[in-house]
Amino acid sequence: MFRRFFLTLMLSHLVILAGLALVAAVTMRDAGPWLLWLELLIGGAALVAVPVSGSLSVQLARRLGRPLHALLGVAGKLGEGNSGQRVFVEGQDEIGELASAFNRMSERLDARIARLEEDRQQLRTILSGMTEGVVALDSSQRILYANERATQLFGLPSPAPVGRRLQEVVSQQSLLDVVQRALDSPEPQREELGWSGPNMRSLTVHAARLPGSPPRGAVLVLNDTTELRRLERLRQEFVANVSHELKTPLSIIKACVETLLDGAVDDPQHRRPFLEQLDSQSNRLHALILDLLSLARIESGEELFDFQSIPVCEIVEACMERHRPRAESKGQIFEMVPPAGDDVLAVWADEEALEQILDNLLDNAVKYTPQGGRVWVRWRREGEQICLEVADTGIGIPEADLPRIFERFYRVDKARSRELGGTGLGLSIVKHLAQAMHGNVRATSRAGQGTTFTVCLPMAADAV
Repeated sequence: MFRRFFLTLMLSHLVILAGLALVAAVTMRDAGPWLLWLELLIGGAALVAVPVSGSLSVQLARRLGRPLHALLGVAGKLGEGNSGQRVFVEGQDEIGELASAFNRMSERLDARIARLEEDRQQLRTILSGMTEGVVALDSSQRILYANERATQLFGLPSPAPVGRRLQEVVSQQSLLDVVQRALDSPEPQREELGWSGPNMRSLTVHAARLPGSPPRGAVLVLNDTTELRRLERLRQEFVANVSHELKTPLSIIKACVETLLDGAVDDPQHRRPFLEQLDSQSNRLHALILDLLSLARIESGEELFDFQSIPVCEIVEACMERHRPRAESKGQIFEMVPPAGDDVLAVWADEEALEQILDNLLDNAVKYTPQGGRVWVRWRREGEQICLEVADTGIGIPEADLPRIFERFYRVDKARSRELGGTGLGLSIVKHLAQAMHGNVRATSRAGQGTTFTVCLPMAADAV
């Protein structure tokens, strides 16, 4: 297009120049009739050349203006963030080549933006699925990003208050101090904080500043260590309790042995009480060790269960017969209360584990029920479970102690429990055995009026 325009313009000008040259030459030789004829020729050529060149100029301006205006509009839309823009220009000239280059650039830009958006969404998905809280801050400690877990740990509204300063949404000065130290130091900061709020929790904060000089901000990673600290306390309490429970019988055994060695062994009158103490404390020590081993196997998942259909009536009757002599020696009413009707109920459980559950509960019932009291066992169907109740009219359990009675070594009355020979592990074993057989256990009680333990286990499929 440019070449055609310039060639036409050059030809028209050459015609005018040639005419002017002829006029000059003729004028110099003979200014006769040739002059008039040349003037008419030159004037006609000029009248033709001027409108033709003007028309070509207008057409060129229009053809140049439309694609350039389109390019300008598309470039403005791209600058505003509207990707996917294209320019449609016909022709293979310079403007067409420019439009093609612009379209290729737009395609590459779209591909890069798409990849960046995909990476951004993938990163957000990963951060959102983390069990740790992640918070990104700028150099002014304004929140740039906080994943869902961070909002939960901080108790912030969801979505996160992006753009607000951290101190506006978090009132824990200890956390703000950690962030400030991270911004001031090239070394990552770590600190465990006691987080106050509706639910007290323990948080471990890792803070590191972003690279740059000056630093562009900091990243916080939050770990909820509440459960870990609770388990550590339980472990420490367990070790302390085991040490204490082992120390007491061993101390008594050691004292008895020393007394016997000092001469009491040759004294028939005083020898027997010491031997009885040795027998009692060694039995207590043996029972404690057996309970500890049993509890350890259950908690570790190493206990192997042989699940089968067990008729409830038969196993309850067998367990009660083992404890009946002790109950009758205390004048207690010891009875079994089967459900009404002729239905034969059976549970899907391990027979040995179920016997251990009933033995522990019946032993406690007989042990803590006074002379002339009543102990009974009844059972019923609840949905797809069979619930067994071991109830008594014993001393009962205070309401404040009920939530903790299934903890290891927890005793309502420590002195009385040790006096009666309890290890403090029986109810904990009951709870873990019931859970291992896909059931549960609960207790209801009133001090001075007795206690009821309810164990619910899956009903056997062949139960009528």
